[in-house]
Amino acid sequence: MSSKPNLRLGPDQDVADGVLERRHAITELVGDPGETLFVSGLAGSKDDILHVVGADSPAAFTLSGAMGAAVAMGLGLALAQPDRKVMVVTGDGELLMNVGTLATVGVLNPSNLSIICVDNEHYGETGWQESHTGRGVDIAKMAEGGQIPNVRTVNKEAELGEAAQMLREGNGTSFVLVKVAPTKPPSIYRSRDASWHKGRFREALLGQN
Repeated sequence: MSSKPNLRLGPDQDVADGVLERRHAITELVGDPGETLFVSGLAGSKDDILHVVGADSPAAFTLSGAMGAAVAMGLGLALAQPDRKVMVVTGDGELLMNVGTLATVGVLNPSNLSIICVDNEHYGETGWQESHTGRGVDIAKMAEGGQIPNVRTVNKEAELGEAAQMLREGNGTSFVLVKVAPTKPPSIYRSRDASWHKGRFREALLGQN
């Protein structure tokens, strides 16, 4: 069994020196959302991106109850809309549920797709169990092995700027694994009316019908 303490800091608690706080890290990596379309994984990563784009942004499609589907959905969207920038923001636990999707991303390599994996080494949706990444599993190496051309691991503040630039300007699909403190995600209320969100995202994607 792991000897790591099962810490779950509040979202506004100070994290240890040199460790990234998730809200700050995602804000820095995303930068100006512009016309980007976002697909998020469950729980924490959903709130991470909504903290940047706004709770009911029509440009964010947030998953619920579909663990493992975020990268696959982002890939399909990027292939269907090659003139739109698509960014997937997901967590380590969610991505581990369907990590083989990274190989399909690497083979198809859409240049308009970027992926951020927020790695806090825990399954935040199911009870805060330690995830495999807390025991040495490296999803960035999986992305590299899947032939995704632009891969970075971000562990500290000084690495955020270069990774953010790669996400915006990389030639081919970009993947950033960002290691963050085990804090709770920002608490953001978002309407749970899935049909309403689907319609608004469709309008953001295709315009009014």
